[in-house]
Amino acid sequence: MLLPALRAQVLEANLELVHRGLVLYTFGNASGVDREQGLVVIKPSGVDYDKLRPEHMVVTDLDGRIVEGDLRPSSDLDTHTLLYREFANIGAVVHTHSEFATSFAQAGLAIPALGTTHADYFYGPVPCTPELTTEAINGRYVHETGVAIVNHFREHNIDPDAVPAVLVAGHAPFCWGKDPHDAAHNAVVLEAVARMAYKTLTLMPGHQGVPQSLLDRHYFRKHGASATYGQC
Repeated sequence: MLLPALRAQVLEANLELVHRGLVLYTFGNASGVDREQGLVVIKPSGVDYDKLRPEHMVVTDLDGRIVEGDLRPSSDLDTHTLLYREFANIGAVVHTHSEFATSFAQAGLAIPALGTTHADYFYGPVPCTPELTTEAINGRYVHETGVAIVNHFREHNIDPDAVPAVLVAGHAPFCWGKDPHDAAHNAVVLEAVARMAYKTLTLMPGHQGVPQSLLDRHYFRKHGASATYGQC
């Protein structure tokens, strides 16, 4: 069996999404990439989480061609593989339909950086892509979803390493990280941040957030060469 350790990590990330209440039934998926071998491990499509085992994970190449597995891969595979090809530093991708983050996506709104909890993980607003065109929806829809994400990050000069999440307009969030655990962790935090942003904006519509200096302080204490958070 190819990539047994990565299979186990991807399964664990998928189950973490269930444990944290970020997915319903068979919604959502997680994947991981082995950069040296150019292979992706992803959850199979529509399989009950209670029945998932490492051997059920599907292995594909970076173009989505199945290398090993008897089940069909997640229907979002083409988005995952495109993100791996275009965002060179990421090691895993997670997609959920979590309630508050998806609410922002359905409204076509970015999640603004309103406080330090947000800044600990996301260096700036979590962006929302433009709506897909009818042509994109009726064409290679899942691929075009990835194209919309990548184009939005590039057009707005957003660093995917500093903002490891995006909202796809009318759809839901995608998150990524250095490995499956990290990507799932970011998805859990994204939902918490989205919930807090919704409540903050309900209490104070139009709130512009805390000063950039405070956001910088919190982001860089956890990220970069001068990070001080945690143990050395």
